[in-house]
Order: sequence, then C-alpha cells, then structure tokens
Amino acid sequence: MRRVKLGHSGIEVSPICIGGMSFGRASADYHEWTIGPEETRTVIKRALDSGVNFIDTANCYAHGTSEEYIGAALRDLGVRREDVVLASKVFFNEGGLSREAILREIDGTLSRLGTDYLDLYIIHRFDYDTPIEETMEALDSLVRAGKVRALGASAMYAYQLHNMQVAAERNGWTKFTSMQCHYNLLYREDEREMVPVCRQFGMAITPYSPLASGHLTRPTWEGVSKRATTDVVLRNKYDADRERDMPIVERVAEVAANHGVPMSRVALAWHWARGIEAPVVGCSKPECVDDAVAALDMKLSPEEVAYLEEPYTAHELVGPAARPGEKPLAGTTNPNAK
Repeated sequence: MRRVKLGHSGIEVSPICIGGMSFGRASADYHEWTIGPEETRTVIKRALDSGVNFIDTANCYAHGTSEEYIGAALRDLGVRREDVVLASKVFFNEGGLSREAILREIDGTLSRLGTDYLDLYIIHRFDYDTPIEETMEALDSLVRAGKVRALGASAMYAYQLHNMQVAAERNGWTKFTSMQCHYNLLYREDEREMVPVCRQFGMAITPYSPLASGHLTRPTWEGVSKRATTDVVLRNKYDADRERDMPIVERVAEVAANHGVPMSRVALAWHWARGIEAPVVGCSKPECVDDAVAALDMKLSPEEVAYLEEPYTAHELVGPAARPGEKPLAGTTNPNAK
C-alpha cells in the first residue's frame, strides 16, 4: 500500500487510518456498539495485513479501554513498534488542555497502549479555559522528552488553529502537523476556512466520520445496525439535515451502482479525489477494512466529483466547541462525538 506524508512531520502513513472509537468495552453511558478485545485484534490484524499502518484512538474512548484493547492487540500480534503509527487524543478529561492535564494524560495513554511513545498526539478540541501558550508549551515538552513524535489538532474554528500555530512559531515550539476535522460529502463546512489554513501550515488532513456515521453507506437514511439504532450522538450530528442531505446520499448510491461497488467506496474515493491524506475509518468487522482498502483502487472522474458535490448547501457547524456564552453546537461537548 502506498504511503503519504503526515504533514511536515516526515512520518509516513497509509492513506487509510483505522479509527479506535469502535474498540472498547461497551457500556450504556458511552457506546453500546463497540467491540471486544478479540474482535479488536481481528480487525487490527486484517488492517496491518492489508498494509494499513495508521491507528487513531483517544484517552476517553470507551473510558480508556479502546487504548487498552489496541495495545493488547498489537502485543498479541507481535507487531514491531516501528511498524505502526499510533495516534491518540487529549481534552475530554479533568483539566482539559492545561499543562497539568497534558502531562498526566499522556502517561495514562502510553500505559494503556503499552508503548513508551506516541507517533501523533492530538488535541481533541480547543480549550477556552487554558491559555494557548500553556497548551503549546506543554505539548512541545512532550516532543522534546521523546514521548511524542508529532502533534495534531482536531475539530475547532480555523482562527483558533491559526492562533495556536502562530504561538508555536513565535516561541520555537512544535507546530501541529495534522488536522482531524469533521469532513465528508454531507458536511463540507471546513472547505471554507479550515482546509486553506491547514494547507497554509503544511498540515495533513485526516477527517473523522468520512462515511457520515454510516449515512453514506446505504441508500436509506435509517440503518439497522446496533450503532444506527442506539447512537444518540449520531442522530444529533446528522438528523437535522436529513432533507437536504438525502439528495447527496441518492447520488452516491447512483454513482456506486454505475461502478458496481458499495456506496462506501464512492464516499471514501471522494476524499482522495479532494486531496485528503488519510480519512479515519471506523471498522467493527474485518470486512469493513477490506472494503476501505478496496476503495483505494477506485478513481472518480472530475465530472463524478462535481455531480456528487452539486446538491450541497451550507450547514450549521458540527464539531468545534462552542465559544463561551454560545449555544453548544451539535457533537461538541461529548467525547462520544469523535
């Protein structure tokens, strides 16, 4: 499988990242649809055997058991540490992005994953309660200490990312090399400002929810999987725009039928046609890995890309943490939101 650069870090990753939200102990207060340690090992083995080397998780996923299951799987499979690129996140924890929290949480993450360093450490959201300089200096100290190779950011406003990068530049600290934003055919708001800012700073883009939590994998809006029927966060992210988004779903189904492939391959191929480095794909079965890998062979024509994009209209923001005093945005205050 080909490799792509993770921004300016020099790290090479597969153009598919396996998302760790599907892994971990299922619970009523988190997600009921996550998979256990044996199933996690099976999915990770299939991914590694297929050439995928990039795995993403977070300290809060399944109350830390996502990291535990991933670490156990890699040990059980005898994977050499240098053969896998591990990413995790910090924010949905006591202290947010304060120096104290960052220094505490990295040690917990490393312990659960069973490794002495992370390839990529991502801030999960922007922290309004901590000065930018405190956060960036603390993150830089992890890089200098060898606990982290590179830094990434996740859903936020573009001006916030810009300000954090400028603070790092001004003080000689490590800058972010990747952005894990909410981006797919049903939600393209980050094309306006976030994507240009990322490119300005030489960052890779690794979107979460590239399949819109399953809405781009089937011709009907409602699904029958356990996640589709129990995930309240999923509904909060997408149901309000059902009427305006169904025409896009229908076009994905049409293009997929023309090619004789599943809809998910069209939805993923659109990302690479857009120049995206590595969408983060959640896989609860090895067959999902197979389908994502097969999508790499699919090429959409410029006409098909335009046809898929044409029905899109502006959406309310979903992802960035609301500013103090603002009404919370969908999918922003709960770690289940990705």
